[in-house]
Amino acid sequence: MAWKLLLYLALLFHSSIAQPCPSRCLCFRTTVRCMFLHLEKIPQVPPETTILDLRFNKIEHIPPNSFTGLTHLNTLLLNNNHIKTLEDGAFEGIAELRYLYLYKNNIENISSNAFKGLDNLEQLYLHFNNINDLKSSTFATLPKLERLFLHNNALKRLPRGVFAPLKNLRRLRLDSNALVCDCQMMWLAEMLKDKRGSTQAAATCEYPAKLQGKSIMSVEKGDFHCKKPVLTREPTDVDITFGNTVYLQCRADGDPNPEITWIHNDNEIPTTAAAENDRYKLLEDGTLMIKSAQDVDQGIYECMARNEAGEVKSHKAEVRYFRRQPAAPTFISRPEDYDAVEHENVRLDCTSSGYPRPETRWFKGTALVERNARYTILPGGSLMITDIRKSDRGDYKCEVRNAQATISATARLNVRVIPSITSLPSDQVVVEGEVVRFTCEADGYPEPTIRWTKDGRPLPDTGKHQVLNRGRELRISRVGQEDRGSYECHAESELGRKNAAAVLLIRERVPPTFTQTPTDVTQEAFTNAELRCQADGDPIPRVIWARHGQRIDPDDRFLYRSNGILTIHNATEADSGIYECTAENSVGSISAVARVTITPAPRAYVGDRFVQNSVQQAIRGVDNAINQTLSELFDKNRRRTPNDLLTIFRLPTREALQISRAAEVFERTLEIIHEHIDRGHHFDESNHEIPYDRLVSPAQLTIIANLSGCLAHRRIINCTDMCFHHKYRSMDGTCNNLQHPMWGASLTGFKRLLPPAYENNFNTPVGWEVGKLYHGYPKPSARLISTKVIAAKRPVVQDEKHTTMLMQWGQFMDHDIDLAPMALSFARFSDGRHCNETCENKAPCFPIPVPANDARIHRHECMGVTRSSSMCGTGTTSILFNKVVPREQINQITSFIDGSQIYGSSEEEAGDLREFSSQRGLLRIGERMPGGKELLPPALHTPVDCQIDPERGNVPCYLAGDHRANEQLALLSMHTLWMREHNRIAAELLRLNPHWDGDMLYHEARKIVGAELQHITYKHWLPKFLGRRGMEMLGPYTGYDPNVDASVTNDFTTSALRVGHTMVNPIIYRFDANYTEIPQGHLPLHKAFFAPFRLVEEGGVDPILRGLIGTPAKKLTSDGILNLELTEKLFKLAHEVALDLAAINIQRGRDHGLPSYNEYRKMCNLTEASAFSDLRNEIRSPELRRKLQEVYGHPGNIDVWVGGVSEDPVDGAKMGPTFLCILVEQFRRLRAGDRFWYENPGVFKPAQLVQIKQTSLARTLCDNGDNIDSVPEDVFIQEVFPSGFKKCSKINGMDLKLWTDCCTDCSKSGEFNSLLSHYRKRRSAEFSYAEEKFHKQSNNEVIESMQFSKEEQPVESEKIKYNVDISQNAMDIFDSRIEGMEEAIDELQHMMEKMKKKIRRLERTLKNPHCVDGQGNKRKSREKWNEGDCKYCECKHGQKECHRIICPQPGCATPKIVQGHCCPVCE
Repeated sequence: MAWKLLLYLALLFHSSIAQPCPSRCLCFRTTVRCMFLHLEKIPQVPPETTILDLRFNKIEHIPPNSFTGLTHLNTLLLNNNHIKTLEDGAFEGIAELRYLYLYKNNIENISSNAFKGLDNLEQLYLHFNNINDLKSSTFATLPKLERLFLHNNALKRLPRGVFAPLKNLRRLRLDSNALVCDCQMMWLAEMLKDKRGSTQAAATCEYPAKLQGKSIMSVEKGDFHCKKPVLTREPTDVDITFGNTVYLQCRADGDPNPEITWIHNDNEIPTTAAAENDRYKLLEDGTLMIKSAQDVDQGIYECMARNEAGEVKSHKAEVRYFRRQPAAPTFISRPEDYDAVEHENVRLDCTSSGYPRPETRWFKGTALVERNARYTILPGGSLMITDIRKSDRGDYKCEVRNAQATISATARLNVRVIPSITSLPSDQVVVEGEVVRFTCEADGYPEPTIRWTKDGRPLPDTGKHQVLNRGRELRISRVGQEDRGSYECHAESELGRKNAAAVLLIRERVPPTFTQTPTDVTQEAFTNAELRCQADGDPIPRVIWARHGQRIDPDDRFLYRSNGILTIHNATEADSGIYECTAENSVGSISAVARVTITPAPRAYVGDRFVQNSVQQAIRGVDNAINQTLSELFDKNRRRTPNDLLTIFRLPTREALQISRAAEVFERTLEIIHEHIDRGHHFDESNHEIPYDRLVSPAQLTIIANLSGCLAHRRIINCTDMCFHHKYRSMDGTCNNLQHPMWGASLTGFKRLLPPAYENNFNTPVGWEVGKLYHGYPKPSARLISTKVIAAKRPVVQDEKHTTMLMQWGQFMDHDIDLAPMALSFARFSDGRHCNETCENKAPCFPIPVPANDARIHRHECMGVTRSSSMCGTGTTSILFNKVVPREQINQITSFIDGSQIYGSSEEEAGDLREFSSQRGLLRIGERMPGGKELLPPALHTPVDCQIDPERGNVPCYLAGDHRANEQLALLSMHTLWMREHNRIAAELLRLNPHWDGDMLYHEARKIVGAELQHITYKHWLPKFLGRRGMEMLGPYTGYDPNVDASVTNDFTTSALRVGHTMVNPIIYRFDANYTEIPQGHLPLHKAFFAPFRLVEEGGVDPILRGLIGTPAKKLTSDGILNLELTEKLFKLAHEVALDLAAINIQRGRDHGLPSYNEYRKMCNLTEASAFSDLRNEIRSPELRRKLQEVYGHPGNIDVWVGGVSEDPVDGAKMGPTFLCILVEQFRRLRAGDRFWYENPGVFKPAQLVQIKQTSLARTLCDNGDNIDSVPEDVFIQEVFPSGFKKCSKINGMDLKLWTDCCTDCSKSGEFNSLLSHYRKRRSAEFSYAEEKFHKQSNNEVIESMQFSKEEQPVESEKIKYNVDISQNAMDIFDSRIEGMEEAIDELQHMMEKMKKKIRRLERTLKNPHCVDGQGNKRKSREKWNEGDCKYCECKHGQKECHRIICPQPGCATPKIVQGHCCPVCE
């Protein structure tokens, strides 16, 4: 017995050991692959398996419970085996299965319960089998199934309702079967039509022959040849007593034969053999037999005949049961929901039985229905309503009661209303060229559709008419005389139609005339000067002001009013001069001038005597700090720090640096003056510290602004070149909105959704004053919040549906629309000490304190951070404009989705990126990869390199439109991809249009690329990022709105869009063509930062791009908001303390003055939290709410970024409701406020727009990867390789032939002043139309080369004649070519003559050169003159050369501004 016990224990021990990897299979973590092993049965695999790959074996049978114990199985691949039958219970025990692959087997039969237990299955692939029959319950246990492939089987018919349980079905394939499209299949056609909006389906008819190959959804009802049932005999009333046998007769005719069912008191009677009540029997002729009648058999009976063509009910027959004992009421007939048409009569049935006889009452809602002229309760208890009206709509309850009991039943009465027009379109009289809007509102039930006609006919197909808002609005653009007439609005439904009309009259345009001209003004300094100018015309003229020929753009000092008044706020003597008023409309313009004289107004300010020294001290401090940082940053021998990389990452351009430097000098000057006064203890009369706006006089403020540079950076925008601005974007985003040319432009301030929250209300961040309490608590350190709340506490959780490309496209798109440059100096302006040395909040430093018990950072008290650069005219500098404007940060790039990360945001950047030598419109390229594709060009002429490892020597960064391109390898790969896409498009446009010059090719390719970016972002990316609810909030595109400012908001860029950081994986995955790890391996994220050398040395862009589309994104979870690579290893370098992205995000939000999370909750219609428990609906994790309370103390203290990323995502979205609200608002304005939005009519031709909508990121990867040959059709959705991937040849793309310039005289087309275009204007045979092609062949070969359409093919008798004439035809073609050459030579000679004339005119000009000044006067060579007080000009060799006067430091303490002098003078 002892040995038996030992044997038992040994067996027990062996069974407890984890199942090893099956023999010859490959196991990696939880993936088991057993392919090509000739397996004949299912192997035993470890219980933790999530992916089981059994493809390409010889498995014929799946016994029940074959997969028991695999509770984690997610994907099962059984395709390419020999399976013939799927038995009941074949897949029991794997309830978590999502993907099941069974295609390319020999499956013929599927048992009813074969898929039982697969409650979470999402995708089922059964194509390429021999399935010939399906049961109605085959898919009944698959409630979450989204994709079902049944194509290439032997199915002929499908049972009705076989797909009814599949409520989430998105794709269904039934094509390549032997479907018989007869009456029995009409249900399928109707179902697919009903689900067309939610289910993409393919099903084609094989029989009958006339329908072969036709989609079943397009087959007309009549072609199914169904005959609706007709009743030939109906049941009648009958009286019964206990125990009788009753027969109720029903006969019906139809094709196919109708099925008879019976209904008792609104409930269908089960009559099958398995029915519970065997007293009911349905006879073959349709008769219902009731045996052993009882009292429960009394009531209303109806028979129903049903087939595929429809169904019909008999009239109601009553079975009455007689007895005298007391009985509770029971319904014989119940009221049913009813759809009535207004003004008809309606009867709601309600009859009952019981003893004593029950009383019947009716209620509408809760109100008792009283008998009146329209409401009658019939003797049997039914309710009759006559002349029904819209107000009768509602719920009606029938209540029946006697002494025994009370019962009730409720029905819904819907009243269908004939359409009526509630808001009529109005007659309009407008001026030619304007936009007209007609509105028309209609009412009715069901909701009527609205359509428009003109003069009784359909709207003209001119492209000018847009029907918007489901017909409620008709918009006509650029109206002309041909558009006048009557416009009719038709409201239609199945019940009828109502019409209304409005007349449109067109007025001729009238040029402007003045009704009031400006007069000379003399005003005291530092008051408001006002100039009046009014004009009339049609259209109403726009009034524009200019000073000394320079247009005045409205800003904080120069205010335009709608009536033409110009107000100069806080005018100074420098504002004196000649002002010109111009009134213009689309017909013409007129001008008038007036002189403004500003006289001095002396006034004593306490800080005036400190101005001169303070300005110089501020300039020295700011410039020294900036130069110190630049010197350290570009020192090749100095070891890099993480802060260096952060500075490089957000390095301002030269223009942005000048703007931010001016603001810093201005602010620093006022701070120094304030320090002087503080030392002297100067206070105002109320014993309060003197505010900045009373520190120095307005005259001295002007001096400070001039010396600091604040006044020198007011941009002068010129949008007069409408030939360009009508068709193309400017590089810097100006002139997109012609009424507000600076909206969305680069180097402008961010906008805001909420007023900023600065500690002093206008420029210092919350937390600047250490120890200050908010809601009774100090603001916690951003680093403390990061470590306690944000940093991941466990390995990242993978997104179930979306790839890492979803995250990467978000970053790439973000770098197209916003960049807030930091203050370039990493040292304090006051003493030059580094920001991480003193840990004090002193401009520009705003360091992050490190908690005492920090787990990683031990020897540093703070993490150095500098503030973002600000705009002149905000914060402290706003007092220059006589009012307090809170500090606003600069957006260095354009706000539009225009590809600025590819092309740059200024003409200078664009020029650095273009390849000008070949005149082919290309972008510059770098070295070529082995496959022939180019990398980005190296940034050789910039002082910044990407040398992180000192051992590597000088490593140049790559040059792109946005210098952040080098931040990490995946982003750099995207930049490389789109540089190639531009060059691919430009090359194809040149092939199609050889007469286009380089500028034309460049701008057309840039325009197409911008449209691609917009289409991919809004049609492919945003639906996954924002989810269904977000897209519903965003709504469809309704056209360009010039009143919408597309500028990016601070709330969006500094908080909401940074939710993308929660999707970042800690690893950059790199795959080869088989989607296995490359030899160099995957990369931890911190090793991919600033490492462009890896593209050249480690396989190019393809491995990284495959990693993006082949791996899931990180999922946002409450205990893993950001991965540790971002919070603990950001820009990690040897021997240096890495940065913390979460802490920087929090500190940046405070620096930018973002209000608290609670304020944004209120803005987004969420409840304001007064306790942390109030957040439970949006932040469901109690543990996360506890952590927030631990660090913040009060919910009003939560930073908006922290609150936003702590929220649970909205269903289908990647963020919670607060960030969703902010993001939707910004994406709506980016689209509505962009005049060049790709869907805006006129931006592209309709046929071109169709092609743009074919593009996808998948196609871009195919066209521009190094050697990518297959991709998922949607690269944002996870697919299994290779089954879920498509060959690139199958991926749709743009056809650029629609951009062919079919010009008649190409010498006048496609030029941007390019001489070379003249020599490319002729089309070669390669670019000719098909009927013009000719090859140097024999006559017989010429016949074969000519192309005919089907209609043009010559018949046999014509071919003989054609052979006779072909020789002459060939000669004619040769003659035409020779004539073309002669014509080209003549044109060349003519051009040379014109060139000679131009040269002679140029020679005469050089002998007597002259220039034109700002007033239009001619100036002789070497003549000098002044234009304004601060600018002098000289005519040199026919060119005007101007210089601005730089004011020296005055030699006195109180200089004054004198009229006629630019600089202040001493008395």
